[in-house]
Amino acid sequence: MKKVSIIIPCFNEEKTISQIIQKVIAAELPLNLQKEIIVINDGSIDSTKEILTENRKQYPEIIKIITNNKNQGKGISITKGLKETEGEILIIQDADLEYDPKDYDKLINPILYGNADVVYGSRFIGDGPHRVLFFWHRIGNKLLTFCSNMTTGLNLTDMETGYKVFKTEILKRICLKEKRFGFEPEVTAKISKIRGIRIYETGIAYYGRTYAEGKKINWKDGFRALFCIFKYSLVR
Repeated sequence: MKKVSIIIPCFNEEKTISQIIQKVIAAELPLNLQKEIIVINDGSIDSTKEILTENRKQYPEIIKIITNNKNQGKGISITKGLKETEGEILIIQDADLEYDPKDYDKLINPILYGNADVVYGSRFIGDGPHRVLFFWHRIGNKLLTFCSNMTTGLNLTDMETGYKVFKTEILKRICLKEKRFGFEPEVTAKISKIRGIRIYETGIAYYGRTYAEGKKINWKDGFRALFCIFKYSLVR
């Protein structure tokens, strides 16, 4: 394996997008793997577009930018980014600062050393720092993970995690349909049906943010996730 593709969907992230790109660039990868960063500007109406342009001028050989004329959602953005990937390993990276690229080595190593095809970064295991935030969000995540495991037969601790890493060929085999945050339960249900697939989890740090700081997922997305869990798990 020679290259890792990092897909970053973003919508109105002018406060964090430059910082996360710098963190991704600075993150060390094992075995001298190269990086490509594919940022999908999902119809941002703040200064995200201009900030991305400046970052690409600094790193034109690493950064690709895809622009959606209007906001279409995380799932659509990932699907578009996937079409542009060249790396053998694919990382989904949120554009905020909740997930730390310093964890890349832990996420990639199970694939590099031939043990895994997919790795989930769990916010609920491991010894990394975890910001203390919303009690009911934690309960909601646990409930969604429980329902997902019940229908897929997996024993994940954090199905909703934003850190998911794939052998790129695995994700390209899947027809993704969800537009927004339904991507998480959909992709989990669909990879669980691939015969012989090896799914691992590893503990990660989590620097959660509040709604005042720009968090976007809400209770409506939680109900959609629950719907997606049963829809994609029960339909072949």
